[in-house]
Amino acid sequence: MTAPDLIVTNGDIVTMDPLTPRVAALAISAGRIAALGSAEEIASLAGPDTKVIDAGGRLVLPGFQDTHLHLQDSGFEYGKNANLDGCETVEALQTVLREWGAGTDAEWVNGVGWYSGIFTEHNLTRQVLDEVVADRPCYILASDGHNACMNTKACELLGIAKGITDPPGGHFVLDADGVPTGLLYEDAIDWAKERMPAPSDEDFADGVRFAQAHANSHGITGVLDASVNERHARVYRSLEAAGELSVRICATAKVLPEEDTANALARVEALRRENDTEMYRIHSAKFFLDGVFENRTAVMIDDYSDEAGGNYPLMFDYEQVKELFTAFDAARFQIHVHAIGDGAVRAALDGMETARKANGAWPSLHQIAHIQAIHPDDIPRFHDLGVVANIQTLWARNEPSVTDCAAPMMGPERTKYMYAFRSLIDAGAPYALSSDWGVSTLNPFKIMETAITRQPRKRKSNVEPFLPEQRLTREQCVKGYTTHAAEAAWRARDTGSLSVGKYADVIILDRDIFHCDVYEIGDTQVLLTLLGGKEVHRAENFS
Repeated sequence: MTAPDLIVTNGDIVTMDPLTPRVAALAISAGRIAALGSAEEIASLAGPDTKVIDAGGRLVLPGFQDTHLHLQDSGFEYGKNANLDGCETVEALQTVLREWGAGTDAEWVNGVGWYSGIFTEHNLTRQVLDEVVADRPCYILASDGHNACMNTKACELLGIAKGITDPPGGHFVLDADGVPTGLLYEDAIDWAKERMPAPSDEDFADGVRFAQAHANSHGITGVLDASVNERHARVYRSLEAAGELSVRICATAKVLPEEDTANALARVEALRRENDTEMYRIHSAKFFLDGVFENRTAVMIDDYSDEAGGNYPLMFDYEQVKELFTAFDAARFQIHVHAIGDGAVRAALDGMETARKANGAWPSLHQIAHIQAIHPDDIPRFHDLGVVANIQTLWARNEPSVTDCAAPMMGPERTKYMYAFRSLIDAGAPYALSSDWGVSTLNPFKIMETAITRQPRKRKSNVEPFLPEQRLTREQCVKGYTTHAAEAAWRARDTGSLSVGKYADVIILDRDIFHCDVYEIGDTQVLLTLLGGKEVHRAENFS
């Protein structure tokens, strides 16, 4: 073989390839893994122009892949707006907005990241925002993307006033007199965004640049953007053509309930044809079947168990789900579903089963994301239907959105199956770990730590694990971000393991996450990230 372009040596290289599970060195040529072996074996391949990276005995892994996040939208929101992630009180939220507003002359004062487990219709209204931003319109989006709030000036500009009608799939929260409080749920957010000043494509391109640098710094080399439309496609296509992408992007195009099957399929087929390159492709269709417990839009098989009771209707007609899934499956799209409540999970599985019976089995690896609630009868169906459980393990811990919101609504019996991720895996379900960023942190190490502990980080002494029988192992977590994630993203041929012939997407970590204290996994730092053998991130302390 010709001399490699790059050698990584003196590493504890865990390839995630069962044929060559652990080596000390690897060689890279033309962006792909050319050889694996001992330090001596790989050194003998070097030529005069071969570059060498000394891993210093550290753990080396395949680049991680996050198969459910919102790269472009979250990059735009967090790159351009006030970050409300750390706010736990109304006063703290107001302080951040006040300071952000004082530091910008933007037409709108916007924020992102507030936690809907703390801020609800009981303590967040337009008047709360008016107290700190009265001179300009103000809009703040919750981290979950299912809730937002506007101040009075924004409501007036957009015509959100008494007598307004809810848009399909959305809701304007009203006070006792029928006056909008400023809170927006679900597709009422899209209704509002359509009437706000439109950011430019370059604004969103900046968001992608911000987001992919953030991803690379956490060892992420591949993503699945979990809800895109024509604008997302246009921006990604432009960045790919300019050679600016530093993560491999596949994406799932959002299908709307009001679309008929033929038109939806034609639209998404056009997006697939026009967006299919090595670095970026649209290959799946996205369906939101319900919302979230926090605003009472999760769809359950039986009514909520708390005092208020009630339920929420499926966002698509049940028979429409079967028709759409069958059509998209027949056209060989992957199907990607948002499902929080056990009713939404069951409807998704029913739709996928109907499609399988109509079209025959094929390696679609259709995905159901979130699965906060599941009926025990539906757990084995993931394995039986070959459906990927796309799980966000950071959420499976004792925190307000679980203990104060979802658990009372589910009741004690159904809560036993909240975030039942180990049960799914033990039943043979294909699975992948992901973040749903910007709903929550993109950091895979914090996510893996909580998957293993089922506790909030650094609080092992004073917070009980949430359903500890559902804990995952370290090995399961790493597979969920590497080999399993690559399969879920339809990229397993070229990524997911450090196998000869695959892309040299490589990360070097500052600790051995297989053996360090489990409560220190979340502190892991990525020292170096390579994408196709090219450096896309290097920590300042790594030379």
